[in-house]
Amino acid sequence: MSYPLIDKLQKLLAKEVFHRTKAPKKAAGRALGTLVEIITYYLLKTWKLAPHVSIERGLEEYGNPDITHNVEYSLHPIARQTTVRMKNAPSITAGMILKALEKQSFALPGFEKKTNNLLKNGVLRNACTIATSPASFLLSHVVKTTRDALDIHVIEQDKKPFAMLECKRVGVEEGLGKGPQTIEKAKQGAYVAKSSSSLQKIRTDKGELHGIIYKSDGSYIIKPFVPLMEEIISSRDGELLRKFILTVGIVSNHGNWFTAEDHNKELKVLAQSYDWLLFLTDTGLSEFIEHLLLNPKKEHMPIRKAFMSSYGGKKKKNQFTKVQMSIEADGLLVEYFKNNLLKIEGWFNIITPRGKTPATLRSELNELANKDWRNILQ
Repeated sequence: MSYPLIDKLQKLLAKEVFHRTKAPKKAAGRALGTLVEIITYYLLKTWKLAPHVSIERGLEEYGNPDITHNVEYSLHPIARQTTVRMKNAPSITAGMILKALEKQSFALPGFEKKTNNLLKNGVLRNACTIATSPASFLLSHVVKTTRDALDIHVIEQDKKPFAMLECKRVGVEEGLGKGPQTIEKAKQGAYVAKSSSSLQKIRTDKGELHGIIYKSDGSYIIKPFVPLMEEIISSRDGELLRKFILTVGIVSNHGNWFTAEDHNKELKVLAQSYDWLLFLTDTGLSEFIEHLLLNPKKEHMPIRKAFMSSYGGKKKKNQFTKVQMSIEADGLLVEYFKNNLLKIEGWFNIITPRGKTPATLRSELNELANKDWRNILQ
């Protein structure tokens, strides 16, 4: 079965999954937005960027740190990292992990302990923050499980990110034309993208897009935007990298908002604001839903079970979101994305920069991740 239009799939989800809710189609639309976020997160994990990921951090505006904006995902340099092995238990708390770190002499001066659970009753907390300091965050990830033990990766991330990603999915009410919320949400995303990085966008009187970046002595560089962005990403110059943040938008269609080929007003606003703008196609989102949620193979049934437990009629606890994920579903999603990476990258069309591919973005993010940030951020 295939769904050439995502709207048809939304109606099917409304009928089969959300029929007990007061507004089934609206509930299905919200769930589709959550799925876009989940696909983005597991793509980052497959690109080996999970240790760098924070979820829903407040991002300071460039040159105006009093104003912050929460973003879906930010990618941060790693200051320190280690692995601890713990006995498998129904609940793994931040306090338990911190005690295990003490035994390794992993010093944490100035850190404030958090009360999050990395694992509780079979549900993981993705990018789980266990402590924070004024300059960094301490996060934990489960990297390996056995019947008796868990291997937990603990990462200290620098507060300043080198990239941010936001997912935008906008719908309209049944029977209406284009709703006003579409352009407003596009403008909200555009504002955050344009205000977060030291690399800023300017237009010439002919409409050409240039970039400007300031150095600490007040001097600046102005060049055509994409070449300047590429120069910064490949540079070792701390003056260029220190406050640079690569901004990435992930957008998807909903009803009559736009398509990858139909660059209407909303898409144009986003395309000129993010450094990278990726369009998750109807085909890609439909394939994810059909193969893993509606008609999965036997080995993928735990993914469907986690989805239905979160969104079915008798909702117990969310275990299929970007933050909370069934540990069994997590392992299967990691395996699915790893085994189908090229196909999944093909689910995305690149709106900007033109002529690029998801593999190029993967390479740029990994290049930024591997910079000598300890010296750059001094």
